[in-house]
Amino acid sequence: MYDHRKLGRELGLFDTDPLIGAGLPYWLPDGAIVRHGLEEYIRTAERRAGYRHVYSPVLGKRELYEISGHWAHYSDDMYPPMTIGGEQVVLRPSLCPHHAVIYRSQSHSYRELPLRMAELGAMYRSELSGALGGLTRVRCIHLNDAHIFCTLDQVGDEVAGALAMIDSAYRAMGIRAARYRLSLPGAGGKYAAAPDMWRHASKLLTEALDRSGLAYEAVEGEAAFYGPKIDVQVADHAGRESTLSTVQVDFYQPERFDLHYIGPDGAKHRPVMVHRSIIGSIERAVAYLIEQHGGAFPAWLAPVQVAVLPVSEADESGAEELRYRCAAAGLRAEVIGADAGSLAARVRAARLVPYQFVLGPAERANGDVAVRVRDGRRLPVQRSADAIAHIRALVDKYETRLWAD
Repeated sequence: MYDHRKLGRELGLFDTDPLIGAGLPYWLPDGAIVRHGLEEYIRTAERRAGYRHVYSPVLGKRELYEISGHWAHYSDDMYPPMTIGGEQVVLRPSLCPHHAVIYRSQSHSYRELPLRMAELGAMYRSELSGALGGLTRVRCIHLNDAHIFCTLDQVGDEVAGALAMIDSAYRAMGIRAARYRLSLPGAGGKYAAAPDMWRHASKLLTEALDRSGLAYEAVEGEAAFYGPKIDVQVADHAGRESTLSTVQVDFYQPERFDLHYIGPDGAKHRPVMVHRSIIGSIERAVAYLIEQHGGAFPAWLAPVQVAVLPVSEADESGAEELRYRCAAAGLRAEVIGADAGSLAARVRAARLVPYQFVLGPAERANGDVAVRVRDGRRLPVQRSADAIAHIRALVDKYETRLWAD
């Protein structure tokens, strides 16, 4: 069983420093590569699914969160206001109020809906020091967030579309959901008081789950303060669960922000707001991937995708040229030279790298390469250009298979 805090530091992915502060990790170059890979994957998937990307500030006036309901229902998890220019501003705990304001900045017709707005943005949670841990509980979270503004009739399809995107992302990352949870309100005052709204939103999510054929269980007390949600749970090697992805139906904030669209009848109508996060926070996603894969990431996420191993010093100029050709093809490659030890020792040192290109005098003379795959396979000697092209094709498809026969 792997601990992402220990392994992440050993692999040079991330670290923390008391001078920066607890719960505020920084990313080292190899960790930044993993993070960038996830970010580019989700942005590409969102563009293909018809999302439009926006940027919004990490600060907002206190009044913004009073309107959204966060100040009344969520202020214990928010940082205290700062007074700037006579106004109180707050580090945002969520992106949804900003997106609601962006939506209402223009008028909208029913023909534009569903309007899918996405952002991979930072938000801040005032976590207690005792609750902090590695990347799983941090004070600055970078969330793959999106909000879909749609008609009531479109909600079911949008929820189903989000669930399909989550399934595709999990397959690409080489992980799987432990279970799906329908998170409903429970006793207590942390929820917006609107019984009809809760019943309607819960019914829509239940119908979407039933239609998808996914097994799920309903759990009270786990809803967001403004609406019920589908939580996609993942489990570590000890069986401990955490939430990675969510889909939520929200009637509350469209009303609070007085959002509307012009319907075919020429009148104003209230949209429904579907919140969804496909891979959740980047921090929690990377922590989970480290523990599930033990640092042996899928090839498209691996910090180094190809280790080029010259057999001797005489082969190192050829190895550098091969590394350059890998880089020109968009692959992340490094040469591990003979000065790093015997070939066997270098093979062991590069055990987490998906592909190893072994280059000796015969391969160098013929433009060939001997390919070793991380799973232990030794492939027949082949043209180096063919090996590079094959790996590039697998990476482009976000394959978890290391070599397609």
